[in-house]
Amino acid sequence: MNIAKKIYLILIPALLLLTTQISYGQHAEIIIDAENGNVIHEANATHSWFPASLTKVMTLHVTFEALKANQIHLHDTLRTSSHAARQPNSKLGLRTGELITVRDAILALITRSANDAAVVLAEGLGGTEENFAVKMTETAHKLGMYNSHFMNATGLPNQWQVTTAHDLAILAWKTQRNFPEYYPYFASHNFLFKGRELRAINKFTNTYPGAEGMKTGFTCGSGYNLISSASQNGKRLIGVVLGGMTSPERYQFMINMMNNAFSNKYFSPNLNITTMSNNDAGTPPYQLGCGNVSPNPFKTGVDTINETPVYIPRQAHAKRHKVAIKAEKHVAHPVINKKPIYLKAIKTTAHAPEKKIKPLNNAKVSKIPHKDLAKPHYNKPNYHQS
Repeated sequence: MNIAKKIYLILIPALLLLTTQISYGQHAEIIIDAENGNVIHEANATHSWFPASLTKVMTLHVTFEALKANQIHLHDTLRTSSHAARQPNSKLGLRTGELITVRDAILALITRSANDAAVVLAEGLGGTEENFAVKMTETAHKLGMYNSHFMNATGLPNQWQVTTAHDLAILAWKTQRNFPEYYPYFASHNFLFKGRELRAINKFTNTYPGAEGMKTGFTCGSGYNLISSASQNGKRLIGVVLGGMTSPERYQFMINMMNNAFSNKYFSPNLNITTMSNNDAGTPPYQLGCGNVSPNPFKTGVDTINETPVYIPRQAHAKRHKVAIKAEKHVAHPVINKKPIYLKAIKTTAHAPEKKIKPLNNAKVSKIPHKDLAKPHYNKPNYHQS
């Protein structure tokens, strides 16, 4: 009896550990050293995934390129089209014909993930959102994001809009390095629009020690996604998480990665983000059972010939679009006031060291506010929310 009891006491913790591990859905993640692009840790980083609103980081990258080339300026105003005004949540609620500055549109994407503002930028730079999406894909491939393809500027569901954690890490890294004058926008905790203070929805940026920002994303297909960057003790890291089953879970994955990387707990895979092999992206999973579609499990090394073709190989993106990119210098509306606006105009709230996110024992029972975020949103519409 005593022996049986001892065996029972030994097995129970092991079973609990196994149950905890099983409770996490299959996901993708990567963390790199922003100084040199060295990969510190990765899991499924080259597997294809739906980007959701992480797409908007590419929208911003193309916008920053236009700003740097003086094709547009922060103070320029763009007019909202009926197509932009019809975008679903999350959005600012822009009306058809309403004007918004480039600067406010940038802040709306970063802090509120506003779909209408993303389309305004896309149409202002590309004439149409479809033209802009072609530019996004071409830019992605120039950066080395060969398993990424974009069909819109928002990240709203499209079976052909795919990426990988590897590619998004490259995007975050290149955005940080190529646009130091605009990168601080990602740290914005809020911004003023029409006399209202709109607070950022990214809890990691708002509370993690040394967090510098980046972007959240969610659709039923992608699950809960997150790109984050942070600096501690002279070390700067960039992390990507794709496919969290809940909002708290994605934050927990990122917290764990950041804490372990800053503490040097990972065994280095001796890889660099620019030379890491990423030839076989496969088919992205449909992560959550919402949007009237059943979950499609994460798959590797299987025959996907009978499945929906969502991966577009390198070089094939142009065939999916029936349009050509218009002149890059195109601006939808007249330029106003040539005097530039500098980043000191951003109103943000300083990081408070005492508001540290503490690692959670179980991501499904998170202490992060909003209890509804701790459960999968099975009845949620199949577009971006947070």
